[in-house]
Amino acid sequence: VQLQASGGGLVQPGGSLRLSCVASGFTLEDYAVGWYRQAPGKQRELVAITTSVGDPNYADSLKGRFTISRDNAKNTVYLQMHSLKPEDTAVYYCYAKPSGAKGYWGQGTELTVSS
Repeated sequence: VQLQASGGGLVQPGGSLRLSCVASGFTLEDYAVGWYRQAPGKQRELVAITTSVGDPNYADSLKGRFTISRDNAKNTVYLQMHSLKPEDTAVYYCYAKPSGAKGYWGQGTELTVSS
């Protein structure tokens, strides 16, 4: 069972980026999937999560800028980010959880928003 996140990098303020997380060893379709982030010196926090039926929830501060989506055929979950700010700088982790069981974490992909 593995979650492989990718797509992070250096982006200028106001820019956009899409993160991807590919699952292997299990079928993502039956899982709730989400993205969390951890900024330097801060606790890991929820960014967005979507259920197996595609009902997304977002951190209040990120609504309207971030969009979570999933492609079950590709066993992949995405995080589209727009209007990026320096405070979005963090390591972004994907997460997948089946109903009634523990979840799995990906290894993280680092985003830096800076001019």
